[in-house]
Amino acid sequence: MPENILSDQAIKKAKPEAKPRKLSDGGGLLLEVRPEGGKWWRLRYRFAGKEKMLSLGVYPAVALADARKRRDEARALLAAGIDPSAARKDSKAEQARQQHIESLAAQGKPLPGTFEHVACDWLEKKHEPEVSPRYSARSRKQLEADVFPHIGRMPVREITAPVLLELLRKVEARGATDTAHRVKQTCSLVFRYAITTGDADRDPVPDLRGALATHTKRHFPAITEPVRVGELLRAFDAYTGQPGTRVALKLAALVFQRPGNLIAMRWEDLDLDAAVWTIPSEDMKRTKGQKINGAAHIVPLARQAVELLRELQPITGHGVHCFPGLGNKRHQPISNVTLNAAMRRLGFSGDEMTAHGFRALARTVIVENLPGVDSEWIEAQLAHSKRGPLGSAYDRAQYLRQRRQMMQTWADYLDRLRDGAQVIPLKVA
Repeated sequence: MPENILSDQAIKKAKPEAKPRKLSDGGGLLLEVRPEGGKWWRLRYRFAGKEKMLSLGVYPAVALADARKRRDEARALLAAGIDPSAARKDSKAEQARQQHIESLAAQGKPLPGTFEHVACDWLEKKHEPEVSPRYSARSRKQLEADVFPHIGRMPVREITAPVLLELLRKVEARGATDTAHRVKQTCSLVFRYAITTGDADRDPVPDLRGALATHTKRHFPAITEPVRVGELLRAFDAYTGQPGTRVALKLAALVFQRPGNLIAMRWEDLDLDAAVWTIPSEDMKRTKGQKINGAAHIVPLARQAVELLRELQPITGHGVHCFPGLGNKRHQPISNVTLNAAMRRLGFSGDEMTAHGFRALARTVIVENLPGVDSEWIEAQLAHSKRGPLGSAYDRAQYLRQRRQMMQTWADYLDRLRDGAQVIPLKVA
């Protein structure tokens, strides 16, 4: 078929008609003359057995010689087995990607494929929907403080074990060994996410096995010697500060729940007649999904615990919280600092006892001094998650009767320690 049939003069003379008409230049190149007077270059071609049409621009912005050049470039692609239309879309997508990258760079934001960009994507799409706001905020803070300044702008694919180790050594150097291990774990989660998004080929964290100083699990200081426990309880009796703080200290020993749950105790969650404290699932230390779908944690109350709460009821029972703050903080509960500060004033240092230490106190003393108590009952009372044979957490409510007996025996035992009685193991009824 002849090519280069048209001339500039013929194109200029081409007049619009009632319907669009096409003038052929050969080789599939057409000039479409529209009724409104516009003139468009088109390329008609076949690819994979189908006829297609590609726009090559508007005349005279795209001159005849330029249109022929674009036709020849398209035909070269066809000869190579490439669809010119698909190639153009890919080119436009690449241009848009480059413009996006340039825009991010101009704003000082991380570029796609870098560790910081992937980590932020992981936080938003994977981590935050699955964990509590407090946990996700801690993860983000760790990344922003210890990771992004060092490897945030590096492509994830280029980060090796030695590069990561150098970062973690800096965290270790300031004495934060536990933090270094948590940062390593968080980085591993980001790398594994990057593998799924195609931004990384592997996770280098396993290569660091044994490279960091030994991780020491933090244990909260706790008194576990029965005679000393008795001294602690007598000190609580002698406490002359706020009545709510005194009751909270005594209850901490009786119920051994997490301090955050104890100080946030609400009157509406208590049934003193039934001697039960029901902690809503959303208030428990659980993943976001477990908070939404999990069962409430039921805490049976010994007679002594109920008496303490009835004593407190005339003082704070008109409000929401059992242990409200003072002054302009009366609409929110007291903090762990309040309980720890009270114990400091009573002569118990932070190296000896903390608000969280009541949990270790109870577990240790019960195991050693209350024969017949099954460890499952203790773990259920502590609200430690238990995994079933299929890996899912299962309900321990079947231990409620046994826990009620255990808690009453425990409260009676604490009374004997407080009164200075000889330390003799008590058997659960």
